[in-house]
Amino acid sequence: MDIIQVAQDLIRFRSETGNAKEINQVMDYIKILFTGTDAKIDVFDEVAGAPVIFIRNTDSEAFDALVLGHIDVVAASEEMFTPQIRDGKMYGRGTLDMKSFAAVALNSMEHVLKNKLPIKFGVILSSDEEKGSKGTQAFLAAHPEIKSTIVLDNDVGGDISKLIVKCKNPVFVKLIAKGQAAHGSRPWEGVDANEIMVETINNLRKSFPYYSKDGKQPKDKWIDTLHVAKINGGEVSNVICNYCEALCDIRLTENSSVEDLKAKLDKAMAKGCEYKIVSSSTPVVMREDNPYILDYKAFAENILGRPLSFEYEGGATDSREFAVKGSTVIMHSGSGDGMHAEGEYVEIDSVLKIADIQIRFLEKLASER
Repeated sequence: MDIIQVAQDLIRFRSETGNAKEINQVMDYIKILFTGTDAKIDVFDEVAGAPVIFIRNTDSEAFDALVLGHIDVVAASEEMFTPQIRDGKMYGRGTLDMKSFAAVALNSMEHVLKNKLPIKFGVILSSDEEKGSKGTQAFLAAHPEIKSTIVLDNDVGGDISKLIVKCKNPVFVKLIAKGQAAHGSRPWEGVDANEIMVETINNLRKSFPYYSKDGKQPKDKWIDTLHVAKINGGEVSNVICNYCEALCDIRLTENSSVEDLKAKLDKAMAKGCEYKIVSSSTPVVMREDNPYILDYKAFAENILGRPLSFEYEGGATDSREFAVKGSTVIMHSGSGDGMHAEGEYVEIDSVLKIADIQIRFLEKLASER
């Protein structure tokens, strides 16, 4: 398989989360790639607009190895859906997050099938990872017996020299402030919901300091963080706002629980404000002395010709759903930058190196069966 060509083909689909037409076209494209092979392919589509494609070489749901990923992307300008290659880099939406590595997974599947490797192997690609992975959750609920000894996860980081061994628990919290409307010229006759929201967020900042690129920086980045993703309050300029909502993106390390978070939220609520936990999950924490991870690390170091370091990552990953089942999750991605930004790119050599590492690791697993 020409991995870079497949990656470019995938990038050309405007598969922004929720764009059902383009996402379905991606699913059809992937199915065509495996025409004439022994691949078993299902598209699970119980969540509207968020199908999951499941490709494997076995009818069993007990796998030796699975690769997880997604084919949806965040919104971008039209130009970013035309991939550009220059100076050893591929630019475009999804080059780093993570269509290049979806192509790597598809290449691994083709290799296992073509060479009839004696391992139970599969690829699961979702299409709403950027907005909560409800499709994946529904897929796993419909496949309660699915498990895998090893899960290969390329949807992390952005530096091929680092193996990720910890990811945080993403918790999304909605804040709801209720006030009383009045004319803007007589604020003493109303209660401003926006002010209630500001007070509440300021209270939360006592537990979750504000950090920014040009401002305060944490000494230790493996900490709980809060990002105010959205604030919406008020309709017109001359009316005291009586309702305001905010969505908070909170990332917890393995040292903090959702119960700990609730205690902080309870304490921070200003009068007239309440909260609702929209979603939460679990952190992914792997031991650095895990034999499978050390095996993979040795393979990667041999191919790359340099040592790899262990790293912690603040972002979330769908592999957490398998980590809680006892899978060894190996989190390793290629190098690039600009994830979710206009200048997103991936280093092409790093994509090819990840593909080589993955195939050789799967061949070693097969030789041990």
